Amino acid sequence: MGTASNQRRRRRAAVLFLDWLEQQPGQTWQERWNASEIADDPRSDWRLTVASWARDAGRTGTIGHDGLVAAVTSGLGQLLYADVLRPPMSWLVTSPIRFPLGREIPRLRDPHGFATLAEQATTTGLSFDQRRHAIEQVSVILAAKGGTLADITVGDCLELIELRDRRKAEGAGHPGWGFYQLLHALGHFPPDAPTTLRMLDRRFGNQLSVEELVDQYALACRPVRDLLVAYLAEHRPRLDYASLKQLAYHLAKLFWKDLESHHPGIDSLRLPPDIATAWKSRTAVKTVIVRTADGHQVETSEARADAATLLTTVRALYLDLSHWASEEPERWAAWAVPCPVRRTDIGATKDAARRKSRMDQRTRERLPHLPALRRHVDNARVHAAALLKTADRTPPGETFSRGATSLRRTRIATGSSRIWAEDPVTSTRRDLTREDDTAFWTWAAVEVLHATGIRIEELTELSHHSLVQYRLPSTGELVPLLHIAPSKNDLERLLVISPELADVLAAIIHRVRDAAGAVPLVVPYDVHEHEFTPAMPVLFQHRHGADARPISAGTIRRWITDAANGMGLTDASGALLDFKPHDFRRIFATEAIMNGMPPHICQLIMGHANINTTMGYKAVYPEEAITGHRAYLARRRDLRPSTEYRSPTDEEWEEFLGHFEHRKVSLGTCGRAYGTGCIHEHPCIRCPLLRTEPAQLPRLLEIRDNLLARIDEAREHGWLGEVDGLNVSLSAANNKIAQLEESVRRTTDLGMPRFHDVAPHTITPSTGPHPDPDA
Repeated sequence: MGTASNQRRRRRAAVLFLDWLEQQPGQTWQERWNASEIADDPRSDWRLTVASWARDAGRTGTIGHDGLVAAVTSGLGQLLYADVLRPPMSWLVTSPIRFPLGREIPRLRDPHGFATLAEQATTTGLSFDQRRHAIEQVSVILAAKGGTLADITVGDCLELIELRDRRKAEGAGHPGWGFYQLLHALGHFPPDAPTTLRMLDRRFGNQLSVEELVDQYALACRPVRDLLVAYLAEHRPRLDYASLKQLAYHLAKLFWKDLESHHPGIDSLRLPPDIATAWKSRTAVKTVIVRTADGHQVETSEARADAATLLTTVRALYLDLSHWASEEPERWAAWAVPCPVRRTDIGATKDAARRKSRMDQRTRERLPHLPALRRHVDNARVHAAALLKTADRTPPGETFSRGATSLRRTRIATGSSRIWAEDPVTSTRRDLTREDDTAFWTWAAVEVLHATGIRIEELTELSHHSLVQYRLPSTGELVPLLHIAPSKNDLERLLVISPELADVLAAIIHRVRDAAGAVPLVVPYDVHEHEFTPAMPVLFQHRHGADARPISAGTIRRWITDAANGMGLTDASGALLDFKPHDFRRIFATEAIMNGMPPHICQLIMGHANINTTMGYKAVYPEEAITGHRAYLARRRDLRPSTEYRSPTDEEWEEFLGHFEHRKVSLGTCGRAYGTGCIHEHPCIRCPLLRTEPAQLPRLLEIRDNLLARIDEAREHGWLGEVDGLNVSLSAANNKIAQLEESVRRTTDLGMPRFHDVAPHTITPSTGPHPDPDA
């Protein structure tokens, strides 16, 4: 409230401003404000206008010029806080003179509502600055509209956002949209109100029309521009938006805009031979920016990977126009001209062979480094989590260490949900909360992509509903499955979840669950169709201010690239060896087929419509080609019948599922691949494929003790051959015990729930006959 002298000073300031308002026409204070000159020009220093009147009226008293200007500011502020005046929101946002609305209005207008808002901000994990900005923006709305927090509408929020965006375009700051998420979480909006303002942002959720898709490239020739618009309109009904946008990019940007840039004034599709040849030469290469091993970015030229696609698209344009000219000559005949792209220019067979070679080489370069990448992201996750945990226990201003890293806990405002630290030597600040978030999701993405071979779009669409369990009809054992929703080819499929993948998925769900134990619903954004999809409990999500958002495919790509670059791996040319999400898909297909999985089974798991696509993903190694060719000559007719390259029958699929029943042994699970028998004649204790279960540790210790006793007995009787064999088994048992104890230790540190605790439902087959899939 302030001292008595401060209250008197504020009262005199308010009276001074009211006296100036009395000079304006109108019946109420608000009408006089609206009629004043300062209400029409918020960008000027309106304080000087009122101060000039006060000096002319002899109202300065003993205060000087600076004191008079400060009194004018304070006077208008008191009237705003008390809801005497309500300037429009545009005036409050644009005025160069700022008021402490975020401090005074919560104290005077709706203290309970603002206290609830601040509590919600703390619950959602907003930082101190984000919480302060949210309260300031809500205060601006109340200052302009009046009422309480419960009276704020979605339209009020949109009006403020548009004004803020306009100010941002003019170079002003943008405090974010967190205030809307907080108001929405408090239940102040109708049920059909957008969950996030991103759904109403013009940059999201808008599919450009065919005219806008072409006009964004600013083509100079209007007739050709109109032709391309009409051509895209003809193809629009049969294309999704992503394909339509790609078609516009090829024809308008890479084809015609390139011709206009190099040949100004061109206005006909009939290209002279020299111009056509020059254009095809330019399309064969593109300029890219690559990062060298020392971290520098250099500009270089490389062959365009989709050059054949571009040539095919342009050739299709000319052929379509020629065909349509015979059907609608009045509309298309003027554009029916010879095509500059011949069939021999495309060379689809040669291009496919080169693409296959590039893909295989990329897989062969990255496959040996995949274990190192997995260890790197896992170590980074563990280190970031430990660093964050240590910093959380450290008082602000104190120094702490974790491994070789020494940091000092940063002193920040009270109530911040983020933990910051700084280097004691360089004073560089680090957001440890964000580092832990990035490290965890990078590890999760790498592990899921490696274990499943799914596409990056399918990864971002994984939800809690994707986790199901299948009950085997013969034994009743539960087999965890991962349901992949229809994506590129509209094919849904079920993948068997390995124990390692189950641990990763359980850790993800454990991290994203809210206080009630549920996976929060978020609104995904389809970057290809430029539209928001219904809210789903997606697994790859994190908080972005007050908004829980799905992690985008672009963010995952950037995190994986940063992790790979951090290892400093280089290829044969010395450039950094980057990993893309699709590399894991190729590696998955290569490892699966090389380890004995039949190609038609791999095709189902990969979700390919054609088995040739699956075989194209599998990298070919030189020694494998030689061995495979020799085996082909000797065994093709007997062991590789043509019927293998087909869709599996129900019996084959049942045999594939039954394989997992036969892997169960007393100490755990056998990890041998499908279609292979035990090559060690079942000495499981010595087998490296045995995955021991933590619950079997006492049995394993009993086996070790029994082996020690048998070794002593054999030595007493002089059975030296028996001693050698038992020592081999003893060494294997000790290794298994050490691995199991390490696994138990890591699992205990992470606190991961088991898979069957997080799978939302279980598939139990019916006891009747197997249903016909085509019925």
